[in-house]
Amino acid sequence: MPLTPTLMNLLQINLQQGFGGGEVYTCFFGRALRDLGQPFDLVVSRKARWWREHDTGARHIHVVSGPQDIPDLDFPRPAWLIYHTPDGGERLNRLQEQGCRLASFVHMPLYQRKHEHFCGYDLLIAVSGYVLSGLLERGLTQAYPEPFYGVAHLDRPGESGLPVVAHSRFNWDTRKVRDRVLSWVHPLWQSCKPLRPYTARPGLTLGIVSRITPIKQFPVLFESLAPALAARPQVNLEIFGSGGYASIRDTRRALAPLGNRVRWWGEQRDVRQVYPLLDYLLTGLPEKEALGLNILEAQMCGTPILAPNAPPFTETIAHGRSGYLYADPRQDGAHGFASLLDSLLDGSRPRPDPLRASDHLARFSETAFRERVARLLATLQAA
Repeated sequence: MPLTPTLMNLLQINLQQGFGGGEVYTCFFGRALRDLGQPFDLVVSRKARWWREHDTGARHIHVVSGPQDIPDLDFPRPAWLIYHTPDGGERLNRLQEQGCRLASFVHMPLYQRKHEHFCGYDLLIAVSGYVLSGLLERGLTQAYPEPFYGVAHLDRPGESGLPVVAHSRFNWDTRKVRDRVLSWVHPLWQSCKPLRPYTARPGLTLGIVSRITPIKQFPVLFESLAPALAARPQVNLEIFGSGGYASIRDTRRALAPLGNRVRWWGEQRDVRQVYPLLDYLLTGLPEKEALGLNILEAQMCGTPILAPNAPPFTETIAHGRSGYLYADPRQDGAHGFASLLDSLLDGSRPRPDPLRASDHLARFSETAFRERVARLLATLQAA
């Protein structure tokens, strides 16, 4: 339903060049604004391409070289500027002098991160209760009081309905000489190999559907879990996702005890086909994770989750109903995880169906998200 209060001048700002969870969030926040009748402009990096391939909901898109260009953009003041890539310092002061109010989504927890640049914002919007508690612990009292949970993003542009086949597991950082050279050589080598379609294997299938990035801490996780996995030959691991050279290398080393029971499939455009291939989705470690859109996606596809028993996973998983939480394997030597595996293998614990946990999934629905956006707009208008 369109908003009845007076509309504001509103801009979203996302200067990321690549496409990840923050960009997914930017798009569905923009579409919710449009559905509510609140027009907005989007500010993006000149080097970005993601916004060309996705429905952002924006009325107009401003292309800039960097945050230094934003104070000189042609948009009506006063306005609310909502950042997804937070800035800091004198530029924020200049915008505020022009009559702008400044908000920023906080897409990452403050664990082992600096927070001083957030002090210049009028409002901070945390994407989970875990992130919100971190803001308040640092004294950032301008935090919006409601966790701004995202929604599962399954309707992605690209090919669909095609067989799941193996792609490259690497994302190359061409600023590094090694990666630049490998980015030329590896695709040639990959093109000489026949396509490898996905085939199911007997046993219990665990899977990762994620970018292989440092915040997930997969190498540290599997250093703890690999002995338990290796001791249970009925368990297989399928990895759908890509990452930087070092992240892939370190994760492979940690998984070496499993041998050929680990298969890598690279990034997949149509993840709706991937989640039903898995008995359970495995998460990374919790403390650097803000929310985990892949967790929401999997549950919406009926795939339950296995995750350490800590925020933010305690917010996104209903234990026993949409998955199982186990003790942090770094603290108990993975005994809890091993016991959980045994109970799944012998059937003493049933496989949950997340789709039956409708009350749990409801707060991650598009309807609930749009209602959160409407409440946020009322707050911005009141200010």
